[in-house]
Amino acid sequence: MKRPSFRTAWAAEKPLVTPLAHDALTARLIKRAGFKAFNVGGSTLLAARYGLPDVGLIGLRDMIDGMRELAAATDLPFMADADDGYGDVKAVAKTVIEYEAIGVGGMLIEDQLRDVKRQRAEKSLAVADDAVIEAKLRVALQTRTSRETVIIGRTDAYGAVGLDEALRRAERFLALGVDGVFVAGLRKVEELERVGRTLRGATLLAAMFEGMDTPWLTPAELGAMGFAQISYPTSLILRVVGAVEKALGDLRAFSRGERDMERLTGAAEIRASLDGAVELARWMDIETGFTPQGRSGE
Repeated sequence: MKRPSFRTAWAAEKPLVTPLAHDALTARLIKRAGFKAFNVGGSTLLAARYGLPDVGLIGLRDMIDGMRELAAATDLPFMADADDGYGDVKAVAKTVIEYEAIGVGGMLIEDQLRDVKRQRAEKSLAVADDAVIEAKLRVALQTRTSRETVIIGRTDAYGAVGLDEALRRAERFLALGVDGVFVAGLRKVEELERVGRTLRGATLLAAMFEGMDTPWLTPAELGAMGFAQISYPTSLILRVVGAVEKALGDLRAFSRGERDMERLTGAAEIRASLDGAVELARWMDIETGFTPQGRSGE
């Protein structure tokens, strides 16, 4: 399966909008919806696959196992959370090698300290020393086998020590030669504007979170501020959880005889979408074409 580079996605849509896929099915649905690329975040993947929060409980192998399935499901380019590289500089090099091997087109390497990691960036407690994170970014840049693999420097300094420090770090990351930067945890429109203004000309990433007290701007508004890529980390997973909880609540009440449960409106259309996403017709064609005559109905 030939996968376009993530740089191709950046060139195809300005700003590039990337939902987060948390499994193979959502990766397929993202492509069917017409998006040019997607992201894979630690928090959504861990929640969907392992039922765990993103607070440093898992490592590289867990992420690789989860991403391998969704990488095989679609040829869309995707960018993945690489945490702090899962260890020292050797671990960072191994992360880059392993991520590239399964088709990751870009990765975000952060400065948040793993032993006090917080899932919400604006609540980060501490960040690594300059020398530590800069060494990790340098080894990531040197280890990648292709310049088509993009390395993003992510700083969580905003939550720990404020925006001034976060911007200083972002500028240092850019001086090292990273392909883009993400200043995580911003909570005000004016902070987003300041990042765009201060780092104008760089490839800047932004994240729009639902369910949190953070700004909610359109891609066009963020693009005008200077952001090249906008991700939506919680938009799919929150809707999935809400829909599943409602369906289970309705079914439980129905099973107890407490109230009626109406059949799902539009179920046939949704079923058709599901069949399309799992490529049912393709697999049935294979069965029809290669099943010995007389056995197709068994």
